[in-house]
Amino acid sequence: MFNEMKFILNFILLFFVLLKPLEVFAEEEILLGLIPEQNIFKQMDRYKPLAAYLSEKAGVNVRLTILSRYGDIVERFISRGLDGAFFDSLTGMMAITRLGVEPAARHTNPDGKATVRSYIFVRADSKINSVKDMKGKKVAFVDRATATGYLFAIAFLRENGVSDIDRYFNEYYFTGSHDSAIYAVLDNRADIGSAQDTIFNMLASRDITIKKELRVIAQSEELPETTLCLRKGIPSQIKKRLTGILLGMNEDPAGREILKKFGALKFVEAEVKDFNPVFSLARRAQINIREYKGTR
Repeated sequence: MFNEMKFILNFILLFFVLLKPLEVFAEEEILLGLIPEQNIFKQMDRYKPLAAYLSEKAGVNVRLTILSRYGDIVERFISRGLDGAFFDSLTGMMAITRLGVEPAARHTNPDGKATVRSYIFVRADSKINSVKDMKGKKVAFVDRATATGYLFAIAFLRENGVSDIDRYFNEYYFTGSHDSAIYAVLDNRADIGSAQDTIFNMLASRDITIKKELRVIAQSEELPETTLCLRKGIPSQIKKRLTGILLGMNEDPAGREILKKFGALKFVEAEVKDFNPVFSLARRAQINIREYKGTR
């Protein structure tokens, strides 16, 4: 009897010892940054259900904050004390190189691919068909720190003999988001635009005028889709838990519903090597990622 009671007491003690890390885990808060791919309100609305799902499944309060400009992302990652961020391909490469963040997961699009491309586009009725035709025109880029909204366009222009965009174009400016760059060309506020294909195609599926009145004249190679990268200092059990939840969302009915609203089929594991095409693109654009600020 005494031995049985001792066994039971030891079991209870072991239970509470094992439970303690979970209590500490539950008190943790994870702050994740979002890049301004779209209008910041739409972007926040898109990610809120995902954050709530992660919070519930991981027992961690996952909070989101919008990083208002691509070019400030690396600096603001530090100043805001972020635990991670959903980076695009260029800012992700910059953060990996300078901050040592670790890629965790990236989502696949409805076509099943976990990659994106950059589009260079004009109005359908435009006479612009080549770089030569672009001379003296007005261009809408997204941000200097975007691969799909700037970097590819610079590489493409350099490979076609344009080394100084200040002299080649009559004017160029930065819209701050991909949807804004697309509508700038649609509304005749720019002759040429550069933006991410997934945003372009999503808007085109909702707005028939984009499909009818815009024309893609160049596209990049495949680049990594938006990737959740986490800082090295996060406890490994939390990092594994968050990553595991994302990778398993498509096997959970509630997870599949959130993925559908998010515009993804599933999340897949991400690695540093996924960003190799970004390094290649930067070399073609004659940009050193390790020194590039990406600011205006």
